[in-house]
Amino acid sequence: MALGLEYAVITSVTRDDLPDGGASVFAETIRVVKAKKPGIRAEVLIPDFEGDENALASVLKARPDVLNHNLETTESRYPHINRPRENYGRSLAVLRRARELGALTKSGLMLGLGEDEAEVNKTLTDLRDAGCELLTIGQYLQPSTDHVPVMKYYSPREFKNFEDHARALGFADVAAGPLVRSSYQAQRMFQGAFKSRCDT
Repeated sequence: MALGLEYAVITSVTRDDLPDGGASVFAETIRVVKAKKPGIRAEVLIPDFEGDENALASVLKARPDVLNHNLETTESRYPHINRPRENYGRSLAVLRRARELGALTKSGLMLGLGEDEAEVNKTLTDLRDAGCELLTIGQYLQPSTDHVPVMKYYSPREFKNFEDHARALGFADVAAGPLVRSSYQAQRMFQGAFKSRCDT
């Protein structure tokens, strides 16, 4: 309360060590934040909970204003970042189910892992088909020598082209650029999407 926050983005490391993947912690955090600061908006950036719909439902029951789950990269690049390729479909299913349950959904991509333009555009289409409404697209940067290297640095113009394509697909709002990350202008993006929902 002392910070005067109006919008909070809540996330954590993946908690596969917990039976519900940490869903109860997300839910309780949302409830506490909203109880402490009436009127605050809360966005949660969640893992896929290994596809557990009950875990997802428990988070949504706490009524986050935005449910964010990052797809991260294109389907072909999942093995490149040490994730099973089938997790791509599972992540889309999380977003689809959250949208079906009434959530305002959001996702994010990191470019520069060896994907091509056609793959990125297909991924944007997959996200829209899953009902995703908000999207962030940023440049992948290698955190350490233990992580996969950057395969390409995209120009601002290339990011703008992807943003324009995403908007044409029907995303309510898109933020794309080299330094964009999941929480980039999160409050502004929510407000735009919320207004769009109210106007329809």
